[in-house]
Amino acid sequence: MRVRATAAAAAMLLAALTACGGSDGGDSGGADAKSSEGSKASTAKKVDCADEDISQADWMEHCSDEGAGAGADGDGTAGKATGLKFGESYTWPDGLKVSVADAKVFTDYDAELMESAEPGNTDFRVRLKLTNSGKSAVALDDLSVIVEGATKGGEAAATAFEKGAEPLEGRLAPGVFATKTNDNALETKYGKKVVVTVQRNSEDFDLDFPEFTGSITG
Repeated sequence: MRVRATAAAAAMLLAALTACGGSDGGDSGGADAKSSEGSKASTAKKVDCADEDISQADWMEHCSDEGAGAGADGDGTAGKATGLKFGESYTWPDGLKVSVADAKVFTDYDAELMESAEPGNTDFRVRLKLTNSGKSAVALDDLSVIVEGATKGGEAAATAFEKGAEPLEGRLAPGVFATKTNDNALETKYGKKVVVTVQRNSEDFDLDFPEFTGSITG
């Protein structure tokens, strides 16, 4: 009886050790899987959609409506036309997507054209990022920009500086993006925080005009 009891005890001990070993192996496998997933996430390519030098392929994969997911802008602003910030985007029903990349003080005047700073004004250039994710070409001439002071009122006067200008003109084909510019001058008394409204000519009177808020930098 004593020998049988010892053998039974040994069998129970062996079963317990086997169970513990199996449990350790399972946890290790889970940890390895999580580690692998974390490694993949950490090595995922990061793309700055406001970068004017971004490639066409990276923009379409990471920044366009298709790359970000159908029916969304990829930045949580789908369908939102007001309260947008620089860098966020708005997409019209036909697939034309617009965002304000930035607004920077302009100082690169062309002396031959007698361009110069006017005392009491802040000259600046707004950069717009446009993507045609629709099925038809879009006329960029239909777009216009209004810039207003966001703190103390005031409206910027439209102007045009020669160097580096990419005005809103021509057509944008489906699946193509472009960076365009809009030049302005705002009285310094109104500060540097502004609201940029992008308007669009259309027969649809219900068409929204997105508003982007940010600061003139530089």
